[in-house]
Amino acid sequence: MKKEAQKTIKQKKCRVCGEKFLPFNSLAFACSFECAIKYGTENHKQERVQRAIFKIKKERIKTRSEHLKDAQTAFNAFIRERDKNEPCISCGRYHSGQYHAGHYRSVGACPELRFCELNVHKQCSACNNHKSGNIIEYRINLVKKIGVEQVEWLEGSHEPKKYTIEQIKDIRAKYQLKLKELKRGA
Repeated sequence: MKKEAQKTIKQKKCRVCGEKFLPFNSLAFACSFECAIKYGTENHKQERVQRAIFKIKKERIKTRSEHLKDAQTAFNAFIRERDKNEPCISCGRYHSGQYHAGHYRSVGACPELRFCELNVHKQCSACNNHKSGNIIEYRINLVKKIGVEQVEWLEGSHEPKKYTIEQIKDIRAKYQLKLKELKRGA
């Protein structure tokens, strides 16, 4: 004969009020619906505080290059929004594909113009990635857009810039604000 397994339910202590109760299943942690809601809201608040603390700690240990990447992302988003109704600066096409914020003078060649709005315009991914910026067409259309004097200024020499982390944070905040204002005005 087989012995039938006897299920004995042990009492548990409620995590909220401390009262002992008989749980309806093994996962129950609160004696009532009200205690479960209270536990959930308190737990949610604690999680939000922990996430905020984690975010602050993560921000503190960011390197200069990580801050630069964040600032570049904000700047590029602003450029794409600023030029959203214009065609690709290089090929002059409108299409439904992906657009980039294409630098006329690349960040590698001229890092001091990285955040110069005259140097960066909406460019399709085909021109930017596959045609290395399609720089000849870019220059022709850039002269039409901003004028030959401005293009010659971009092609000239510039004083090198070494941004501090605080300056980079300011640049990021500036372009996030400009993006917000552009979207609000549209």
